[in-house]
Amino acid sequence: MLQRHTRAVCAALAATGALLLTGLSGSANAGTAPVPAPTGPHGPSAAQTLRTADTSPAVLHAMRRDLGLDRQQAERRLANEAEAGATAGRLRGALGADFAGAWVRGAESGTLTVATTDAADVPAIEAGGAEAVVVRHSLATLDAAKARLDRAARHTSTVDAPVWYVDVRDNTVVVEAVRPAAARHLLAAAGVDRDLVRVRKSAERPRALYDLRGGEAYYINNSSRCSIGFPVTKGTQQGFATAGHCGRAGSSTTGSNRVAQGTFQASVFPGSDMAWVATNSSWTATPYVNQSGRNVQVTGSTVATVGSSVCRSGSTTGWHCGTVQQLNTSVTYQEGTVSGVTRTSVCAEPGDSGGSYISGSQAQGVTSGGSGNCSSGGTTFFQPVNPILSSYGLTLKTTTNGPEDPGPGDPGGTWAAGTVYKAGDTVTYGGATYRCLQGHQAQPGWEPPNVPALWQRV
Repeated sequence: MLQRHTRAVCAALAATGALLLTGLSGSANAGTAPVPAPTGPHGPSAAQTLRTADTSPAVLHAMRRDLGLDRQQAERRLANEAEAGATAGRLRGALGADFAGAWVRGAESGTLTVATTDAADVPAIEAGGAEAVVVRHSLATLDAAKARLDRAARHTSTVDAPVWYVDVRDNTVVVEAVRPAAARHLLAAAGVDRDLVRVRKSAERPRALYDLRGGEAYYINNSSRCSIGFPVTKGTQQGFATAGHCGRAGSSTTGSNRVAQGTFQASVFPGSDMAWVATNSSWTATPYVNQSGRNVQVTGSTVATVGSSVCRSGSTTGWHCGTVQQLNTSVTYQEGTVSGVTRTSVCAEPGDSGGSYISGSQAQGVTSGGSGNCSSGGTTFFQPVNPILSSYGLTLKTTTNGPEDPGPGDPGGTWAAGTVYKAGDTVTYGGATYRCLQGHQAQPGWEPPNVPALWQRV
């Protein structure tokens, strides 16, 4: 946890900084179908808009510093990653039960690789614009094995085997362990086929990172410090999403200026690492993340693909960038196991907890925990933002919000702004049916016919 205490204990916490992980996961429908290419004038440009429109110069600067890219390379990378996400969504739906994951690589090209368990799918993958690789295990099989580990961890000690995730690039479930015997004990308790799992020895012992623009500091009960994730609204109530380990329901908060700010309305940790704070009338939610005093615009919450670039804002270390390593990761802290987080190579330190992760202009999640620091580097984890929005009925504050925030809709019914959709959800709009390609919270102007990067007509 990256929460920072303001008394003498802060020095000890700062010396042992930590962060969180993720991986690409989800079930797919059976059957294989041809892969339709984007059509209409909104094809590539619409996909690029999701990640590159209004991208702040501050984000591009941080990508240059941390990823070694110049402005043109950073913009090209973001555009290619947005296209890769849309293509991966279409191929996932077309391959069905054969789908075994997707990832991008390359500083600029953003080359997309899609894995399948059936060699007969290779022509369809290549026709869809991706490289193909044939593997033994489907993503559904690997996700099911990881789910068994999650259930076993509820009654098995995982202190010495604190991290496990689906690694789509290696087509395995990886268990990172301080003691390999602890990993074997977890696998035995879960009854997972050893052919699906690789044990990786690691010295890391992650912990949650303790410490109304995203990334700015706030204080809990006038003691510890964390960082704002993303400003949100719930009806007319304003507030922000943050990490659950930062505070419990009923805890009071003050802002970075030490002015009374709000109260935690709900909080979950461990299990997940999510919370939201309702602020008083003195505070206004804005669609921005702080970068050294400059505003980085937030335009949505489209989920970044494994291998994509991602940047983080926190009240201790400011802006840093890296890449998404895995989605749907589980990690054990001293307080317990947290599942469903995303693993990244972005550094963080105590006090950065709860802060914003953003890819281009798309909100990704809030800082949870990990290991290392911003001097030596480290592995970090964030709690994805879409589950926070969905769990608490919140609407992400974005530059595309209308004058009034819409209420949440039904993910399986008629399309509605404010609803959180995940890949595979179907909706109706204008008398037609559409399938979601990339997880996101719907925004005004993002109606299914307008954004083929997010929706495919079926």
